[in-house]
Amino acid sequence: MSSSIQDVAKAAGVSISTVSRSFTRPTLVSEKTRERVLAAADRLNFSLSRSAAALKSGRALRVAVLMSGHIRLWFTASVIEGLNDVFHAEGYDISVFQVSSIEERKEFFDMLPVRRNADAVIVVSFDIDNEETAQLATVGVPIIGINTADAAQHGFAAAVTINDEQGSTLAARHLINLGHRNIAYIRTDRDVSLSFSVRGRFDAFTERCRQEGIEPQVIVCKVDDAGHYRIGDVVTQLMSLPDMPTAIACQEDGIALPLMFQLERNGLSVPGDVSLIGYDDSFYTDDIGLTTIRQDPVDMAHTAARMTMDLINGRDVDQPFHEIPPQLIVRSSTTRPSD
Repeated sequence: MSSSIQDVAKAAGVSISTVSRSFTRPTLVSEKTRERVLAAADRLNFSLSRSAAALKSGRALRVAVLMSGHIRLWFTASVIEGLNDVFHAEGYDISVFQVSSIEERKEFFDMLPVRRNADAVIVVSFDIDNEETAQLATVGVPIIGINTADAAQHGFAAAVTINDEQGSTLAARHLINLGHRNIAYIRTDRDVSLSFSVRGRFDAFTERCRQEGIEPQVIVCKVDDAGHYRIGDVVTQLMSLPDMPTAIACQEDGIALPLMFQLERNGLSVPGDVSLIGYDDSFYTDDIGLTTIRQDPVDMAHTAARMTMDLINGRDVDQPFHEIPPQLIVRSSTTRPSD
């Protein structure tokens, strides 16, 4: 016979409500008490019914996460990891809604009336308009942004965003200060309406170059149906230019890392023949010496998740709109142009 919540409460020497909170709202229980409750539950092979807990609390114990692009991408996967770190400890599940096209975007917002089974909605890297914000508001739960444009003006309850304008300015200034004038910028062909951060990086980089009288050559990196970057096509475009750029800036490390290997495979030395800078400071950048712009999506997600829990529980958020400064990480892939 399976044990009941009453059995666990008796074994742990606590009330039934304390057992329930230990599973569903652990921050309201001391660590020592929660450990005692969980130990008793393990001995008695007890698990709290999430449906019962949700019914009792009047909550779904779920957060809906709207994301653009492929989940396996470094930034997206890191955000999910950071959100889960916080929500799992709070007894919450995450429902991820992946939107990779305009059609999927329209379907998501059209289906909102049947997606009210969440206690909050987190929007990741989406540049949503006022009409879509109004549609989200009909769900009647807090809306929190991660890398969302003009979150306060769009009616979000809270948001955490990296300053991409500053990050791309740092990247451009670094290359210019090294003496580079023939610069290329590699961007993707993703629909900019799905990811404002990508657009912000490109605009800021080109603007900083133009202030110095430099017009960067723009190379578009295509993405195949499986979401893989077609780096070979990028190399072909670069090698077909009248003059090979002395420096290349990439929209993200996911382009810069394979591009470094492809350039060297084609007989070009990094940074001897061409300097290379990425954006993200993702996996392996330190190992291969890629200069890049650092951001920490796991930490951003932690901040967003903690604010989400405060809003769900009716607590005030002291600083609902966070802007995170990026950092230039100089490694061995950039240097002065050769004479």
